[in-house]
Amino acid sequence: MSNLLNITVNATKNIFRSNTTCRLLHRTPHYIIKPTVTPKSRLQLNKVPVRNHSSPAFDVNTNVTKDVILFKYENPRYYKVLNIFGLCQFAFWTYLSHFAFTTLIDAPVKGIPEEELKWYQKINLGENKYRNGITTFCFLIGYGILCATWLFTLRSVRYLILRKGGKDVAFVTYGPFNKNRIMTVPLKFVSAQESRETARSQLPIKVKNRTLYYVLDMRGEFKNPQLFDFTAGLRRRID
Repeated sequence: MSNLLNITVNATKNIFRSNTTCRLLHRTPHYIIKPTVTPKSRLQLNKVPVRNHSSPAFDVNTNVTKDVILFKYENPRYYKVLNIFGLCQFAFWTYLSHFAFTTLIDAPVKGIPEEELKWYQKINLGENKYRNGITTFCFLIGYGILCATWLFTLRSVRYLILRKGGKDVAFVTYGPFNKNRIMTVPLKFVSAQESRETARSQLPIKVKNRTLYYVLDMRGEFKNPQLFDFTAGLRRRID
């Protein structure tokens, strides 16, 4: 009887072992790979360069050996049309001024005894003060439009060039009659009012002893952006 019980127990154990083996065979193995560190790899790890955060991000050499174009904006047609518009406006308002001076006649307004005239009906445009005032006003409008278009053209930068040596910068601007104007100034007398990244439509640059700002249109192309940021793109105190 005891032998029969031992046979039954052993058979049951074998069944459980076989099931466990089958389950283990069907289980997906997971591998854990540990890096092996050898003396050679330790030597290579020690040679990995570490960046010095105190050093500048870009090492830009501003002492250039030849003239370098920093900025370029080619749009001569726009300025040509703008100057033609200014000339046409000046001609129109000058003609209107001449017309007012030669045509307006001094004709006093005669009032009607039974009817009282309004204030604007009593104005005599031919009187000297009104005629001269209209003539001067029309001429100043035309002259103002012409000056505004010319000043905007003369302050619009076509090329910005860093001269040889990196001490001077040249402004090449558009001219009223499609002629470029070149002005070379020391770099220490130039101050950018905004950075290249924050400027949206225009980047104004102040030059010492010059009225108004020189304007860089952001639709142009920065040929050397890093060199521009370290030279003409800096904000300086030039007062």
